[in-house]
Amino acid sequence: MLTINVGVLLAVIVLLRLRRRTEARSRNDEKLTVVIVLALGVVIAPTLVGEGILDFLGQLASGITKSSH
Repeated sequence: MLTINVGVLLAVIVLLRLRRRTEARSRNDEKLTVVIVLALGVVIAPTLVGEGILDFLGQLASGITKSSH
């Protein structure tokens, strides 16, 4: 039986949608892309990859705020 990881499937869909030219997108198409990206974020968030991304972004934000002082 073939199993598909939902996060990987959503990531592939997002990459395919973002490769299209911006001029060819309708407003509804853009809204659908946003909904898919949000769903991908919800799926990835509780995983180790999501926690790693959150940690990286936290360190990046901390470094930026420290460098501005």
